Amino acid sequence: MCGLVGFLYNKYKVDSEISSQLLSMTRSISHRGPDDDGFWIDEKSRVALGHRRLSVLDLSSAGHQPMHSKSGRYVIAFNGEIYNHLSLRETLDSVSNNAIEWIGHSDTETLLSCFETWGIDVTLEKISGMYSIALYDTKHDSLYLIRDRMGEKPLYYGWSGDVFLFSSELKPLKKFHGFSGEIDRNVLALFLKYDYVPSPYSIYKGIKKLPQGSYVKISMANNSWSREYIQDPNYYWSMSDIAQSGKGAKRFKGSDKDAIQKLDDLLSKSIKQQMISDVPLGAFLSGGIDSSVVASLMQKQSNNKIKTFTIGFKEKQYNEAEYAKKVALHLGTDHTELYITPEQAIDVISRLPKIYDEPFADSSQIPTFLVSEMTKQHVTVSLSGDGGDELFGGYNRYFMANRAWTKIEKIPFTIRKLISKGITLLSPKIWDCLINIAFKFLPSSFKMSHPGDKIYKFSRMLTSNNIYDVYDGLVSHWS
Repeated sequence: MCGLVGFLYNKYKVDSEISSQLLSMTRSISHRGPDDDGFWIDEKSRVALGHRRLSVLDLSSAGHQPMHSKSGRYVIAFNGEIYNHLSLRETLDSVSNNAIEWIGHSDTETLLSCFETWGIDVTLEKISGMYSIALYDTKHDSLYLIRDRMGEKPLYYGWSGDVFLFSSELKPLKKFHGFSGEIDRNVLALFLKYDYVPSPYSIYKGIKKLPQGSYVKISMANNSWSREYIQDPNYYWSMSDIAQSGKGAKRFKGSDKDAIQKLDDLLSKSIKQQMISDVPLGAFLSGGIDSSVVASLMQKQSNNKIKTFTIGFKEKQYNEAEYAKKVALHLGTDHTELYITPEQAIDVISRLPKIYDEPFADSSQIPTFLVSEMTKQHVTVSLSGDGGDELFGGYNRYFMANRAWTKIEKIPFTIRKLISKGITLLSPKIWDCLINIAFKFLPSSFKMSHPGDKIYKFSRMLTSNNIYDVYDGLVSHWS
């Protein structure tokens, strides 16, 4: 991963203060890009860009950022990877009659040429990848902040006085002189409800996350940067729109066998694109379906043994390393595993605030960090199966919400409310005790973990007004 920072300013006491601020902000994300750093300041337009680079494609200085386009119109600070940049280069060469003189083979250079040739909106339709982009248009004195379709790469932005700040992380914003860092208590309440800070909010008042599949544009007016001239996020891609189109005219009409083959083709193509790299790469492997499929398709398209990584625990209920080892043996990968002690896991806790910029209550953050730390000793890039459950509906809540609501909505609301109140008269722990007693007299297929929590979620479902309230109740940890 790389990292970007920057700001738009209206006045400074001395020019050296601008450089000092930019250097401090950029250094605070050095962990995102250990290979190189770069800075660009335009004193006329009062724009400052900083970049930290992790070299993945084109390890030479030709990939240095911030990078200028061929004409000099655009300046970019880019974090991520454009998976189809090689095919885009072929298209650019074709439409320009090979007039583009390429300096290197980085996807950043390709991306800049796309913006010069097709503009912002058409380029965003054509590119495939994960990215956060700060693009400055010197011709129109406009800054574009762009985030990828799925929101894989983070990008924060907001105002500190009359200075507009943006960054891949919150840490650089805290380095900016005068940044208040005031906690947004309304957002804190959302964190307690969902166990994370949802987009477009951040934990700091006045700072937002750029939503996935969108960009914001801010233009200079009357020779100054102002809150009045920043547009609301413009969505160039919407997952809900794609899902709706899949239910309509674009619905797949083949057989089950055709669907399996189509899915295999799509996944194989995606994996192949993401394996394009000038540095060693591997895969996280847990032994589950998602990571196993990714590792399998990687091995299928590799002439050598791919490197796979997993961590294990001595506690059987948490240990997935045994499954991962079996999958690795079956696929023939070069497998590395590391068994973690409770002490090692506890030691990570004090480091979490430096790893994650804002509150994040998913316990998986500890093993994720540990497996990443181990993997970094062997490869630079690692693919994973994260997001598979979300994409393919692997969690119960995706089908439970609709199934439950079709029955619940038939019960009068007053009765539902009374039942819900009755349920919450007992705490989840008491429900656990009572139900566990009942489980002793029932077949093992009826048993479940944390039944009290599930009953409380059901009580929230009973007071719902629509299907969206039902789903919100299922993903909420506090009400």
